[in-house]
Parts: sequence; C-alpha cells; structure tokens
Amino acid sequence: MGHMKAGRKTNVERILETAGEPYVPHAFDGRGGQAEASEIAVQLGVPAAQVFKTLVTETERHEAFVFVVPADGTLDLKKAARTAGVRALAMLPLARLFPLTGYRHGGCSPLGMKRRLPTFIDASAEMWPRIFVSAGQIGLNVEVAPRALAALAQASFAEVARRGGDA
Repeated sequence: MGHMKAGRKTNVERILETAGEPYVPHAFDGRGGQAEASEIAVQLGVPAAQVFKTLVTETERHEAFVFVVPADGTLDLKKAARTAGVRALAMLPLARLFPLTGYRHGGCSPLGMKRRLPTFIDASAEMWPRIFVSAGQIGLNVEVAPRALAALAQASFAEVARRGGDA
C-alpha cells in the first residue's frame, strides 16, 4: 500500500489498514455535520438501513457508552441501558462529544475514539455483508464488514435500535 497523495487518511482508515481490513471510503456532502444519516444514505445510493450512525450516551454518573444504529432507526434508550447494564442512559451533551471522543458531531466513528468506550452495534448490522459508518470526519464514510468493525471497536452486537414508523 504505497503512500497515496489523494489527501490525508483519517485515523479510522489507518486503523482499518493496519488491521489489514478491506474498506471503501465514500465521500458525501455532510453539510458541515448537519446531514442526517438518512440523507447520507441517499447520497451514497444505499438503503438507510445499511448506513449506521454513532451515538454517544452517558449515565447520570457520566459513564459513557457508544451505540451504532441504522440511519432508518433511533436508539432505544431503555434497551440500550439494559444492554449496557445500567439503570438509565441519556444522550451525551454535544459540548462533551469532542473532549470525550476527539470527534465532532456529524463525524463520530466507533473506531479511533480518544478513549476506548464500551460499544454496541445494533444487531441488524449483521444482516449486511458491509455497512457504512463515519470515517471520523464530516463528509466521509467507510464501507466495512460489520464483524470486522465490531472486532476492531471491541464492540458487541445487540438489539438497541427502534425502527422508523413504517420501516
């Protein structure tokens, strides 16, 4: 793998390359972090259920947990808390996202966070040969095998998402 001059690789891409995991980078218009995961799926030309967003939650004692859920679903906080073995979870305040993870809103990836946090990927990811997750910067996703992602993020699969109304 020589040095490509097509721009700097993200930490996520370096982690995948070091592990010898094949991946495909996909650029899109992230609208400065405002693009919804479902819009990103449309831009990438894939089903929203195959594009995953990385959400960071916390307990009232500020223990953080990461959940990776499909773009066409939402995180079920009750299921998530049960899965994490805690009483209750809330979404991490945006102001704390960068200091905790090193990632900005709209570019958060389950790989390469500043601190390793307990991570859970919605079980629906296992249906797909490859899923799309953030490459750690706004406007770039990587297409990767879900089991490879789980192994590298030390994540487990669990039912944590609630499907959209008519999905």
